[in-house]
Amino acid sequence: MRLANIGPATTALPCARCPLLVRCTRSRSRSCLLLTAFAAAISAVPRNAHGQRADTDSTAHPTPAQLHRVIVTARAVPPAMGVLPATQDGAIFAGKKTEVITLDSLNANLAQDVERQMLGRIPGAHISETEGAGFPSNGIAFRGLDPTQSVEMNVRQNGVNIAADIFGYPETYYTPPPEALARMEIVRGAASLAFGPQFGGMIDYVVRDGSPGRPQFTTTLTAGSYGAVNFFDAIGGGSDSLTYYAFIDARREDGWRPNADFRQAAGFGRVTWRPSARLTLGAELTLFRNQVHMAGGLDDSAFAADPRASFRARNWLESPWNVAALHARYDISATARLENTLSYVQGSRALVWRNEDGGPGAPDLIDPATGDTIPREVEQETFGTLTLESRLLMEHDVFSRPGTLSAGVRVSSVEGSRYEGGTGTNGDDPDFHLVSGTWETALRLHTGNVAGFAEDMIRLSDRLTLVPGLRIEWVRSSVSGYTDVTDRFAPITYTFPLFGVGASYVTGASTELYANLSQAYRPVLYSSLTPLGSVARVSPDLHSSRGANADFGWRGNFGTALSFDVGLFYLWYGDRIGTRTVSDSSGEYEEVANIGSSVHRGVESYLQLNVSELAGMSPRAGVASLFTSFGWVDARYVSGEFKGNRVEEAPEILARFGATYALRGVSTTVQVSHTASSFADANNSPQGTADAAGGPIPAYTLIDWSFGVAIARAWVLTGGVNNLAGATYFTTRTVEYPGPGILPGNGRSAYLGVRAAY
Repeated sequence: MRLANIGPATTALPCARCPLLVRCTRSRSRSCLLLTAFAAAISAVPRNAHGQRADTDSTAHPTPAQLHRVIVTARAVPPAMGVLPATQDGAIFAGKKTEVITLDSLNANLAQDVERQMLGRIPGAHISETEGAGFPSNGIAFRGLDPTQSVEMNVRQNGVNIAADIFGYPETYYTPPPEALARMEIVRGAASLAFGPQFGGMIDYVVRDGSPGRPQFTTTLTAGSYGAVNFFDAIGGGSDSLTYYAFIDARREDGWRPNADFRQAAGFGRVTWRPSARLTLGAELTLFRNQVHMAGGLDDSAFAADPRASFRARNWLESPWNVAALHARYDISATARLENTLSYVQGSRALVWRNEDGGPGAPDLIDPATGDTIPREVEQETFGTLTLESRLLMEHDVFSRPGTLSAGVRVSSVEGSRYEGGTGTNGDDPDFHLVSGTWETALRLHTGNVAGFAEDMIRLSDRLTLVPGLRIEWVRSSVSGYTDVTDRFAPITYTFPLFGVGASYVTGASTELYANLSQAYRPVLYSSLTPLGSVARVSPDLHSSRGANADFGWRGNFGTALSFDVGLFYLWYGDRIGTRTVSDSSGEYEEVANIGSSVHRGVESYLQLNVSELAGMSPRAGVASLFTSFGWVDARYVSGEFKGNRVEEAPEILARFGATYALRGVSTTVQVSHTASSFADANNSPQGTADAAGGPIPAYTLIDWSFGVAIARAWVLTGGVNNLAGATYFTTRTVEYPGPGILPGNGRSAYLGVRAAY
């Protein structure tokens, strides 16, 4: 028997009408009625006085009967916003602030990776919108941390680190195309114990997987303003023992500004084999290629006159990225599971540009001797990271109470190179070769890391759970080679422990209190180990930053009408590393040093209302819902020369409001996003500096509209308008690459796509 077209599901909640201890979607759905009937059949089995099934007459049924196979097929759309379970993939998430975004449940511009729409429900998510401006991807941060290239986050794809070097160069040059994602999982600062010492926490981009059965094929074509075109094709399927999934994504845009065009392509393949009930093996490969034309930055006067202006036409970037991973999961017993991941990330960055000398408005100069434009500068970087991560999840007893232990090790080796200041061609094409001379900077970089961690989830009562934990990191960073000012670099070795404890208290059938306190750490990066130029120096007292994150919140839902997560946080960031101006007998110079400590405190809240249920609307009238995510951050320096100043790129208010309405295959969402003002420099310069790298980042409000229409059984029409009101804004200022100066955000644009799934 096959049941089809059961219909979309809403938020999965306990069903009062279902006698089974299950979670279903709506008490009136056919799936719930089926479960109810199944439970009634089970309850009809004769039982003895102790509630056990009574033995039946063997003469009446001499042999067991074989029932016909029953296949139940339902179309389920999970809730857009949720939380991680107490344990998953060998890690413990109880007592931590977590969020899960399910991409299929959103109306959002996935084809153009508009992350403010995809992450709109995550309170306090600060997005650096720099994709296409010279950075290969957008960045994300929380709680007043730097969002550029997600440098304060542990960024993963399917559990694998995808940044260049999380201890020496933690920038993210690749993120998977959103159309390939099943969900995004986020853990705030408490992720430092299980995943790494980053202050910002962890974000994992989870790619879809194949399901047993006939092959499932998906194809999407999206076109939009300013020459935007995106193709996405995927196939998945398999059997009970072997499944597979693969996609190809190709995207191009001409850009909202001149000289802002880019091309990129990504491919992915995964095979999962289950040779036995206990063992699961998997292999996956990701390839990413891109070419970005960089329009350069603007100073404040140029941005005010024309935010679409560009004074650079010869700046280009390429950053190919490759990620390979092998996974193995073995169920040692009914109470113990071992998970291993061996991964290799190979990435590079090649840059050819008219550099920052002279500021944002400096033209590409003409050589009077030849009449040609002057040669451009070339930079090249490569990184190769080999990592083994092993996690053990084991059930056990602690003082006669049930507990769950998560323990693991991480071993990583990174080899990299950096070449800067080379002489490139004087053309305007993306030619990244060194034409003549030698490099001003030529460095070999190495990072070795060994880490071990353990967390124990102790259930002190039916309601209260305690999760203490410890992580110990050993890191050694070394540099060899030369710059234009030195060829001597002292290696730096760190050994540091991180402690943390979390707690969860169940306050109702579907609500809980959570709290957590975890330490964090940020080592000295390569950029701080090497002088920035002839007028820059590194302080001999430079050392790493330490700190901690604290959370306290209440989350859950009341029926299907209300979902919420309201919390407070406190973040201490000790001995931040930055650049300051110092003078001595030789004059003024810039020095990389520990410039002070900062404290970040605030509120993060999420609320979703099912308006249709609250208003008692008939299902025939459609489903309407509202959501709001709100973050308030007070991030200030509490020591050092900038004491009392606001931390850079830390807006006080991040507020988003959204409304969704769906009726008979038509769904539409309007989202309003407001970001308060902030400063680009620790000096809190009230006006833009001469190089436009320092100064205010004004507040801005953006309106986005998106929709989806089911036009046939397997076809969906999608579309919308980004920045509907045509607001003029920018999210960041840069010191040099890919500016310097202001990188404007995109103006109003529209898109329309069609998706087919078979």
